[in-house]
Formats: sequence, structure tokens, C-alpha cells
Amino acid sequence: MKKKLLFFALFFINLIFGQTKVGGKVVDEKNEPIAFANVILKGSKEGVITDDNGDFYFESNENYSILVVSFVGYDSVQIKLAPGLNKDLKIVLKSGVSLDEVTIYTGKTSKKNNPAIDILRKIWERRRKNGLKMFKQYQYDKYEKVEFDLNTIDSAFMKNKVFKGMEFIFKQIDTSKISGKSFLPIFINETLSQVYGDNTTKRTKEITTANKNSGLGSGDGVNTFIKDLYADYDIYDNYLKFFDKDFVSPLSRTGINVYNYVLADSMYIDNKWCYNIIYYPRRKNELTFKGDFWVNDSTFAIKKINLEASKSANINWVKEIYIEQEFEVMNDSVFLLTRDYMMSDFSFSKKDEAKGVYGKRTTLFRNHQFDQPKGDKFYKEEVNFYDNSVYNKSDEFWLENRFENLNKNEAGIYKMLDTLKEVPRFKRIYSLASILGSGYIEIPKLKMDFGPIFSTFGFNDVEGQRIRIGGRTYFGSNDIWRIQGYTAYGFEDNQFKYGISGRWMVNPNKRVILSVGNRRDVEQMGVSLTTSNDVLGRSFASSALFASGVNNQLTSVNLTTLGIEIEPLKNFTFQTNLTYRTLKSASSDFSLDYYTDLTQAKINNQVKQSEINIIAEYTPKRKTVGYGVDRLDVDFNYARFFVSYSNGIKGVLNSDFNYQKLQLYYRQPTLIGGFGRLFTTFETGKIFGEVPLGLMGVIPGNQSWFVIENTYNLLDYYDFVADEYVSMHLEHHFNGRLFSRIPYLRKLNLREIVGIKGVYGRVSENNKILNASGLQYVAPEDVYWEYNAGVGNIFKVLRIDCAWRGSYLEMPNARKFAVRASFGFYF
Repeated sequence: MKKKLLFFALFFINLIFGQTKVGGKVVDEKNEPIAFANVILKGSKEGVITDDNGDFYFESNENYSILVVSFVGYDSVQIKLAPGLNKDLKIVLKSGVSLDEVTIYTGKTSKKNNPAIDILRKIWERRRKNGLKMFKQYQYDKYEKVEFDLNTIDSAFMKNKVFKGMEFIFKQIDTSKISGKSFLPIFINETLSQVYGDNTTKRTKEITTANKNSGLGSGDGVNTFIKDLYADYDIYDNYLKFFDKDFVSPLSRTGINVYNYVLADSMYIDNKWCYNIIYYPRRKNELTFKGDFWVNDSTFAIKKINLEASKSANINWVKEIYIEQEFEVMNDSVFLLTRDYMMSDFSFSKKDEAKGVYGKRTTLFRNHQFDQPKGDKFYKEEVNFYDNSVYNKSDEFWLENRFENLNKNEAGIYKMLDTLKEVPRFKRIYSLASILGSGYIEIPKLKMDFGPIFSTFGFNDVEGQRIRIGGRTYFGSNDIWRIQGYTAYGFEDNQFKYGISGRWMVNPNKRVILSVGNRRDVEQMGVSLTTSNDVLGRSFASSALFASGVNNQLTSVNLTTLGIEIEPLKNFTFQTNLTYRTLKSASSDFSLDYYTDLTQAKINNQVKQSEINIIAEYTPKRKTVGYGVDRLDVDFNYARFFVSYSNGIKGVLNSDFNYQKLQLYYRQPTLIGGFGRLFTTFETGKIFGEVPLGLMGVIPGNQSWFVIENTYNLLDYYDFVADEYVSMHLEHHFNGRLFSRIPYLRKLNLREIVGIKGVYGRVSENNKILNASGLQYVAPEDVYWEYNAGVGNIFKVLRIDCAWRGSYLEMPNARKFAVRASFGFYF
């Protein structure tokens, strides 16, 4: 009996003290913080690197008594630890004195005669011969768990009136093993999938077999959002993309230009001799990491690596990024990734005490198989495949198939969220967040949404103040049909306007969609070269609250459309539309008059036009949310290739003109390593036949105070017209690459933008003869061009551009300089 009591006593003691928590600050003899010092528990591989301020914190599930702290150029220090929590330690390192046997690197390490860099070069040589890249084909099972937690929870936060009636949620509070901060789990998403790849054809396919989340979202929409937020990456690549930013990998071939490397240790890990290399940034404010990695001495494959983003890195709303990867040896020469952990701390401020949200992703890999080829048909991507059973697996299924069990707090999230959804205060908070995110107010009883609320108010010189109300049917995010409409009223012209459209997806697998709609409204024509038949679309210029110059050149539009759309291949769509429109001036100060023929015998002030339109569009790597008739883009960083052919048919419904119009649009965002992203936009088009001003191509001006894509900042509306044109826009975002090298500026985390744009066009003589509007046709036959330079990320949300005119400086009322701004939330 005594032995049993002793056993249980020892077991209880081990539960209490069989864990080590340690945190503090490392400084030098002058009390200056030492960044990137190595802190490790003696006799283990567990440790961290101090941050920019010399601070550190981590936990171990084992009990250790000695902490070892070291940094190149200083004597190592061993600190005796008490059982359990050791916090607020202050550790002083003294300058090293024994330099006979070891070469010491301080500050910026040398690129020559550095054994760490010699090892790094071996990694470069072998990086395409390690892991999955060793095989022609591969497949494996994957489990991914994503969790979001409120962090830095204190008593004042818990007593906030916002949480009245929801106090029970704070029973789930825990402490982070990485930062030592308290956190409250609020969301969890789990996914099981099978991954296939073919290195010979560079194709991959992931099949989701099960998905479960805690209830604040449903289906693949949540999954797509998570995949965009936490994109897959390969540490052997030169650049690692996180939150739409390119971080330099510590294993990059360009790494020696941005990192310091130190060979710190060597030891056996799983019977493999490995070297330990510490790395840290050479400069602040760049997109870099600090951390260390263990690399095998024969294959030069990575055994373990951790990465922690520099706090000074030029990235918004993210205070910390921490990554761990572990690799297992399948045989003597194959190292495979088996565990990937990533934690991000999202916050409005990078101050340590600032509250935020942890985003954690844990990914496990197992059951690898190799060299089992699959046919081309297998890798063909489904256009619109949705399997509802994937999202409705039982609790028993998850208990059986999870790669690792949920801990107590993770398991409690499901129950807590189910309870929360019944709390009225939480329902109100959730509804408010949904309105701000979607722009619509949901009315569940009527199965409809009211909105979009952000289009409620507008202004232009014809309508004056304008008010608009609208709505749409809404049974769920994946509705196969939807009706939406609006009505608007202008207090200056005292006229009502409206628009209504209906869309029905008759074949979900190929996304065959039938559409019909009608709109009567006032529109600013010519704000884009490539035309659209979106029946409810309305340009920013038509109702801008803030604009420069006179905005009275608006058109009354009555547009009716009937269309069919199909997506035979993923992200490749065909569309055919039949349209009928009438166009007339909405203002006495503006005219769309035209001669009815080349004899100039008769003038008409209204255009009636029937048209058939065929469109082909290809958007590779586009990511969308939803499987219904309406989908949302996850982001806009994909290429777009768009071709449109329109045929005007005279005589049908009293249509006035015969013509053919061909247009091409191509947009390509290009990541240029650590130098940011280049956006290239090319447009060209030609109208065959005679058309009046209402059907002419208008070079898009910008009379607003804001940056508007694909417009010319120093042109007014109708400054240039053309029936054939070629346009090119180039804009490069350096993402702070240049400013990070300039003292005083680097701390502001500003971002540089430069651009140049130009257009060439002509107008045929016959179209000049038809013109009776009083507007003199001017085409940019000598190429109109302008250039701009801007600063972004001002206060994290503001961008300001300066634009200069490069040609046609002598035109009447030509604007030679302009300032434009834009607001947005970007990482």
C-alpha cells in the first residue's frame, strides 16, 4: 500500500513540476539588450533565440534545472532553474576572452572563412535532391489544425461590459508555450486530406476528405480563407510567402546578403550527426527571420528548423510569426517533413502589452508513398466540385482519424462556441462584424439581405445628393439562384432610378449560369477602356462624394441584358450576352448628338443599340470562396486574360448602328523576389464601322481624389477618345525595400510605389464626320503618358501618390500635376 501511495505521490509531483517555464532578458555588461542570443535547456535541443529587445520565453514539458545562454563574442552563462516557472530573469553576458581555439563572430559575421556558410553552400547543392523532390511521384496523408485565440487576457479585459453574460468563456484560458501570454481559444478548424504530386510534370492535387470547424463559418469558404492566410511553403525556396509578403528564407541563395550565420553546435539527433547553425538579420526592417536549424552532415538535409520573424519587419497587423518544422529520416538518405507548426500574433500594435489574436496552424504528414504515377485525368482540377459529406463527419470519425488528440482547451472550443451562439449579446456582436465584412444586413426571416450599405449615399453634378437602397435574396452562401436589385433617387434631377437582375446556375459542375437584368440609371461613361455588361455595376466616378473639376458629362442609360455563362475548365469561362441599350445625355451641359449618316443631313440625340457579345476569360491561380451562383475572390493577385468580341446589329429593335468591336485585356502581377511586386496591365481594342460618341472608346480619366486602377490621373473625362487604342500601365510596389536602408525612415515602415502609364489611339475620319456632340474629338496619336511616385503604409492604412503629366502639356486646361490617395488594410 505504501508503495502505491509513493507511486501516486511521485506521479502527482511529476505532473506539477515535470514542466519548465522560463523567460527573461539577456543584456551585456552595459545593460544593453543582446538580440539573437541562443537560450537552451542544458541536455536538450529545446530553446529559443532572443528577440530584437533581448527578451525570450519558452516552455518544455520536461523538467530541466540548467539554462545555458550564449552568443558569439560573449562567454556562455549557465543559470540554475527552480522547478516550474522561472520568469523575469535578467542574464548578463560578458565579452569573451578565450579566442585561441575558436573564431568569434560579432555583429555582422564574415562571408569568408565562415564554416556555417560552407555548410549552407552544401545545402544549396543538395536542396533539389532532398525530401519529396527525390522522387518522380509522391503521395501522403495530411492533417491540418488551425486555431484562433484572443491573447494577453487580463482581469480588466475579462470585466469588460462587452462580455456580460459570456463570462463562462474565460474558463478556457491557457498560457502560450512560446510567448508566455495568456490566451482564450475562440475558433478551431480541422482538415484531413490526401495530397498527390508529380515532380516530372510539376502538378499537385489535394483532396479534402473531412473538414470540421467550431461554427463561425461553414464549408470550404473557411477552408479557402485559411489556405490563403496560411499558404504552403518550402523552406528550401529562396523566398517564403506569408501574408502576401516575400520573406527571405534563411536557406536562400541570397541569404548571405541579409543574414548572419554562426556554426553553434553539433550532436547526434536520431543517430544522425547534425550541425546547429544560428542565423539572424544583418539589417532591421527587412522581411527576414531569426532562429536556428539542425542539418545532417552527409545529406545536408534539414532535420529541424525554427523561424521567428523580426519584430521590425515591414508587415502590418502581425506582431509575431513563429515557425517550427521537424523532419524524420525514412532511411539513410531521405528526410521527410512530418510536422509543421506556425503561430502568428495579429495585433493593431507591436507593443508587447498590446492585445491581439493568435493564429496557429499545426500540420502533420504521414503514410508517404512514392513513384506511383497518376494519369492526366487525375490531376485535372474540378471546376465546382462540392461534397457536403466532407463537412458532416461524426465525432467518432474524428476521434478515430485525427493524427493527434485535441488537448482539453482545443476540445472545449466546440462546446463553448455552441453555447456562445445562443447568447443574445454575442449574436449582436457577430451580426455587426458580418455587416462590416459583407456590406449587407441579413434578414433571416425573409431570406434576404439589405444592402450593400456602403453604396447608400453618393453625389454627382447631375443628380446632386443621391440615396440608394437595395437588397438580394439570400438562403445561404451557396445559393444556386439569386435575385438582387436597387432603387435610387437624385435630389437635384428629382428622378428615380432602378436596377434588377436574376441569375440561375442550371449546371453546378460546369457552372452554367443563365442571367437576365435591366437597369435605368445615370452613369459616367468611359471610365474604363474594356467595357462590361454588368447590369448592376456602377463606376466610382458616377457617384463620387469627393471629386475635382466639373462632373456633368453623365449619360442616362437604359440597359437590358440576357446572358449565358459556362466554365468548362477551372478558371476558364465563356460568356455570351444579348444586350439592348438606349443612351442619351443626362445633362443640358453635355451632348451625345450625332449625324445619322455621313451626309450630315439629320441629327439624333439618343442612341438605340442591340448587340451580341462573346467573352472568353482565363484567370490562372485564381482563388474563390463559395460554390453557388455568386463567388468571392480571396485576393486579386492572379493574372487575368480577357477577350471580348461585340457585334452591333442595326435594325433589331430599331437599333441604330452596325459595327464590330474587339477588345483584349491582360493583367499580370509578378513577384520579383525581395524587390516587391510589379503589376502590368495591357489593353488594346478596335471598333470596325461607324459609331457615335456614346459607343466610342473613351480614354479613362480620373477626376476623383483617389487612386483608381486603370485610369489616367491627369486626364478629365472625354479628354481623349479613340476607336482603336493600345494602353500599357506599369506599377511597382517595393514594399519598403528602399526605405529600409535609410536611417530614421526605416522605423516608419513606409512602402514605395512607382509607376508609368501610356496610351496610343486614333479616330477614323468617318467617326469624326458622325460627331455632332460639340465635343472636339482628340485622340492620343502622339502617345499620352504620365508617371507617378507614391508612399504607402502611412499610418498603416494610407497611400499618397504624386502624378506628373509627360505629354500633351499644351492642351487647354491640361493638369500637369496631381495628388491622389487611397485607403486600405494590407499586411
